[in-house]
Amino acid sequence: MVCFSRDVKRNRSEAVMTGTKGYETHERLMNRMAQTLGVDFEELKQRGQCDEGAMENRVHRCMGCTDPEACEVFLADHEAGAEFAPAYCRNKTDLERLAAR
Repeated sequence: MVCFSRDVKRNRSEAVMTGTKGYETHERLMNRMAQTLGVDFEELKQRGQCDEGAMENRVHRCMGCTDPEACEVFLADHEAGAEFAPAYCRNKTDLERLAAR
């Protein structure tokens, strides 16, 4: 469950249309990491605590990751959930803060 604004959808489309590869992959990884940590963006949105512009920033930070394969392995190994994101996660602090709410 993820909250997206029109801007995030528009920017995702622009990224795909301009040939920027990986936006959707990193969007998926970021959302899976959030879910693994127990972050429910839909609930945060309903409580007015979901900054939709921050959603795009999280995806862009994720796109800067140099080892998305390690993220895939972490997520596969923690399908039942995790208390902490791996140290290399560029959204670690943000997602752990949201999970603590």
